[in-house]
Amino acid sequence: MNSASKIVYISLIAICLFPFDKLGMKQYVTPAVALFIGLIYALLFECPYPTFNKKTSKYLLQVSVVGLGFGMNVTESLKSGSEGMMFTIASVFGVMFLGILFGYWLHINRKTAYLISSGTAICGGSAIAAVGPVLKANSHEMAVSLGVIFILNAIALFIFPPIGRFFEMSDAQFGTWAAIAIHDTSSVVGAGEVYGPEALKLATLIKLTRALWIIPLAFVTMIIFRDKTAKISIPWFIFLFVAAMIVNTYCGLPEAFCEWCVWLAKKGLVLTLFLIGASLSLKTIKAVGVKPLLLAILLWIVIGVSSFFVVRATIV
Repeated sequence: MNSASKIVYISLIAICLFPFDKLGMKQYVTPAVALFIGLIYALLFECPYPTFNKKTSKYLLQVSVVGLGFGMNVTESLKSGSEGMMFTIASVFGVMFLGILFGYWLHINRKTAYLISSGTAICGGSAIAAVGPVLKANSHEMAVSLGVIFILNAIALFIFPPIGRFFEMSDAQFGTWAAIAIHDTSSVVGAGEVYGPEALKLATLIKLTRALWIIPLAFVTMIIFRDKTAKISIPWFIFLFVAAMIVNTYCGLPEAFCEWCVWLAKKGLVLTLFLIGASLSLKTIKAVGVKPLLLAILLWIVIGVSSFFVVRATIV
């Protein structure tokens, strides 16, 4: 085994885990950046620890989802505006339906199309992390789905605020639009913070409500994709995710503890995405083709454009 690949691999893991933001420094290694770093590594080197890489990425994803629950408040999620609630419901059902339809039309693997649709409809990587083990998606399907979602999620953080300002959207309009049209919570919060304090508040509330759809989606997925000859596997981390939200809301845990849980979860997600990216060989990347990316772009355009016009027409 090439020692250079081991040294680079371990060094990149250390960079992903280094606590810049806890030392008063800016955090540069975001989940999207970590994925790109992993992909670049995979293009240049062969992963030196494939078994470790595969198992760690699988379970670290689940643990990270649970940790993020300590940053969610059930009460605040339910207080989001009626317009945001209705948009959320319509977008979840609409995107899932169109995703399955477009996936069939493009002849994309059923599980890959379902994962991309889930990530677009609800909350990006968290939704894929929750749904993937339920439908028994393999590492290739997970990697492709997370990859295309996080590529678009990273782009959204940079293009949404300028679009909102160009069209002179109010904070309420932009916050609602960002929460519906951007995949992952991190970019929703980031875009809202750039746009304004009211946009940040509304975007976060609506996004939290949208994220709650992970739970019913996981159960529906169990019914749709289960092997009828086998016993249904209960996704334990989904229940722990709900428990973390309830504990955070009603049990009065120290704020510092919850902040650390969320911070560690985000670190876990960063490392997970690096590991997933590093597991993609050049052969696997070539085998992916353009269709999954095309599906994600089509869904993103549909939800982004439609929600933009609805928000502009109904919210002041």
